[in-house]
Amino acid sequence: MPTEQTDRTRATGYRMLLPEEWAQVPLRQGTEAAVSAILDDAYSRIPKDAPADKIGPYKRELARRFHGAVAAAQETQALDMYLPVKPMGDGNFNLGASIMVTETLLPGHGRGAAAEPAEVAVRLLAKDGVEGADLSSGEIDGALAVRREHVAGADQSRGVELGSRRVEYVMSVPGDPDRWFVAAFSTIGAGGPRDDLAEALVEWFDAVMANFRWRYE
Repeated sequence: MPTEQTDRTRATGYRMLLPEEWAQVPLRQGTEAAVSAILDDAYSRIPKDAPADKIGPYKRELARRFHGAVAAAQETQALDMYLPVKPMGDGNFNLGASIMVTETLLPGHGRGAAAEPAEVAVRLLAKDGVEGADLSSGEIDGALAVRREHVAGADQSRGVELGSRRVEYVMSVPGDPDRWFVAAFSTIGAGGPRDDLAEALVEWFDAVMANFRWRYE
């Protein structure tokens, strides 16, 4: 039986404060209901005077893009995905940014393997072979956090037409040293990964993570 102290110190969830334009899509349970609700909300904002012959194709393309993004996220075994799904000034349904939340165990080790937390976090970030990334470390809500920022280039072979700016936070889960939490942000900015919009969104995501909090039973 775990002690009362253990119960209080083992994190069982997380909380991120996001603007109302952003929606959470759970990727393991309740996915279809969440997707349907988001699409229904988007459809409800179609102007009443929109040409009837344009509405059907618009809805189909919107659903195709959104379902595609969700399916791609599910292939990564992620926990949750967050997307800006409401108008942000121009009325468009914007998929130009996303946050992906995943959880992982120590790479190449069983539970209970001993390693320095910072070393483990860097190893987790290095698994995909990204070179020249900007790495830093600190604490978020009392847990070790390693931050990586880099630019991923376009990849026409995979249908990725634009480069993206990416920021990942890898954090040790309080009360369970073998579990690691990853929050990964990606944006194409206004078309360039280092343009003014991308810079502003990276600063915004850093502020989101500064206010990240663990949940305990």
